[in-house]
Amino acid sequence: MEADKALAPETAALAARLRETAELLPVVEAAGFADPFDRFGDARIVLLGEATHGTHEFYAARAAITRRLIENHGFNLVLVEGDWPDIARIDDYVRHNAPRPRAGEAFLRFPTWMWRNQEVLAFADWLRGHNAGLDAAERAAVCGLDVYSLGESILAVIAYLDSRDPAAAAQARRSYGMLLPWRAAPQHYGQAVEHGRMAGCEDTVVAQLRELLRRRIQWIADDGEAFFDAEQNARIVRAAESYYRAMYRGAAASWNLRDRHMFDTLQRLMAFRHDARAVIWAHNSHIGNASATAMGWHGEFNIGELVRTAYGEEAVLIGFGTDRGTVAAAPDWGAEMQVMPLRPARQHSWEEAFRHTGYARSLTDWRGDRRRGLADILSQSLLERAVGVVYRPQSELASHYFEAVLADQFDAYVWFEETRAVTPLGQERPKGAPETWPFGL
Repeated sequence: MEADKALAPETAALAARLRETAELLPVVEAAGFADPFDRFGDARIVLLGEATHGTHEFYAARAAITRRLIENHGFNLVLVEGDWPDIARIDDYVRHNAPRPRAGEAFLRFPTWMWRNQEVLAFADWLRGHNAGLDAAERAAVCGLDVYSLGESILAVIAYLDSRDPAAAAQARRSYGMLLPWRAAPQHYGQAVEHGRMAGCEDTVVAQLRELLRRRIQWIADDGEAFFDAEQNARIVRAAESYYRAMYRGAAASWNLRDRHMFDTLQRLMAFRHDARAVIWAHNSHIGNASATAMGWHGEFNIGELVRTAYGEEAVLIGFGTDRGTVAAAPDWGAEMQVMPLRPARQHSWEEAFRHTGYARSLTDWRGDRRRGLADILSQSLLERAVGVVYRPQSELASHYFEAVLADQFDAYVWFEETRAVTPLGQERPKGAPETWPFGL
């Protein structure tokens, strides 16, 4: 096993320095776990990563840190790597709002476990309780940043227009008419357009968004969030139509379009929400600065890089890592979730260095001049592991590792030596759950 091979001298030296500078953390369930994260409370945006999409400790730690930032530092937006209409179910629940128009249940598309799990439910229940005693305008919101909800977003725009102007709704149905048949499998739309079998819908979805924006001043004064929601869904339709075409032009094109959409959504929310301060939950590959990784060296950017450029020191990028344990993942896209063993980290990786600190849990922060020496040591390129919703241990080096310069990728790093899989929710709706219950049970 990789973990049993002799430790290279340079890794031993790096591990020794990390051992000197890392701050030990208690178990994530401990009351004081999030206390050391007060140091990030003066930021406008705190980005919290994860090295996998299926690890309990990452979700639980982000929830604890976010609670601290909301309660003690006035953060009021939680923005996640999820689809806007699905995450809106959670938002309606935590802010005690009436459910928004919807078609079908939420979180039923692959990967269902990413947001439909006990860890997210616990945070949603806490936030609902926290918001209960606040005026509606002061309640913390939860919003999705992602681009995949083509069909659901089309139906949301039409539902809004039905409530405002039936003629405009009829026009929207015509504008989106060519896309609606593809809503269950939009990737097939992109393939058909890119391979020349049909004309694309780009001009019509752009025109539909422009028509909605033309009514903005007239409608937003009385509709407020309802108009903002409809506008965001119209923007998602435009971005998704482009995304599913870009999939067939190469990985960098579709990746960049997706992360640009995430950043643009963040910017609109920061402008729309009074005194906005945001916590972002997304994979390390999205929230770390891509320019410090092989992703960036190959032409990809991400929301972390865009936030760093736009907000400078008002943003804090915090990566998360683990060595071993179990993870919820699928062996292939669309396959059933499994609880899979997570292999110990490979040699010449950042995770190997953190493992050899001997710490079960730690926070390492290298911001500021007094930590310049630590940042210099972390300014080397080593392997870093990234597991998404698919995990292929048999080809782990090729499938899940990339080069990264940790000092420039993040501002701080949270380490868990051993982790376990998230717990997907069962099939039963809990007794007494309100109709705004967000998880499609």
